[in-house]
Amino acid sequence: MLDPAQLRTFLTVAQSLSFTAAAQRLGASQSTVSQHVRKLEGTVGRSLLERDTHSVTLTADGAAMVGFARDILDSNERAVDYFAGPALRGRVRLGASEDFAHSRLPDILRTFRATHPFVELELTVGLSGVLHRALAARRLDLVMAKRKTGETHGTLVSRDAMAWIAAPDVRVSADPAEPVPLIACPEPSISRELAIRALERAGRSWRIACTAGSFSGLHTAARAGLGVTAHTRSLIPQGLVELPRDAGLPALGEVEFVLLARGRGETGPGAALARAILASETRPRAQSESERSESEQPEFEPRPPA
Repeated sequence: MLDPAQLRTFLTVAQSLSFTAAAQRLGASQSTVSQHVRKLEGTVGRSLLERDTHSVTLTADGAAMVGFARDILDSNERAVDYFAGPALRGRVRLGASEDFAHSRLPDILRTFRATHPFVELELTVGLSGVLHRALAARRLDLVMAKRKTGETHGTLVSRDAMAWIAAPDVRVSADPAEPVPLIACPEPSISRELAIRALERAGRSWRIACTAGSFSGLHTAARAGLGVTAHTRSLIPQGLVELPRDAGLPALGEVEFVLLARGRGETGPGAALARAILASETRPRAQSESERSESEQPEFEPRPPA
């Protein structure tokens, strides 16, 4: 038998690729996290993680265990919910960034609705900055959106590298004085801010070639060859490509996807949906090249950003 607590700990480490971050998220000591992983590896007789003083990576068996663990924990949660008593009722107002809405959100909501058919879901999809403000104004109950690396609000769910993308035939001048044609969302936009800051730190001039209020608008402008845009690397859409390093554009770093909740309740429809999102998102976000064009039940920190 595989211990659910050990599986949950392993998934948290697999998602963050950090024993320290996993311990903070689980509210446990780092030694407890390490012990859970060692015991799980002892049970299956395989090494699941490669770790040294600087990094943690999944082995091939570890990557396979991620899928098994998620299935086991999901089944366990469905069984607990089924026998928990009266059906959960109420309303949840969820805000989701377009990155998240265009990836796993439909599957998460479909499963959640099957388990909790009497919960009313109200979904708002928008820019991360706008969603953070709506949560602070109490117009949303949950938000799944981006934050910049180094910020601390919310519960870390996953990380993704940012990349410069454009149509395949777009070329960017290597001359620092030649303005980079930038396609961006209007403020407040985390991707826009990251792009502009990176360019200015590198001493590159830039101009806004197009402003679009949605991902579909950004993608349309980029496919039309109007310029370049900053985008999460794992969700690059069809018809657009990541610019090579010799394009002369600065590195954009990473963004973090976090879950934020209004209030501190551990029961009710909002808490149930938060657990479903966290359980689904414990899978590492790294994808293969062919997947890039397609697109756990720890305590969560329910603090809106200041």
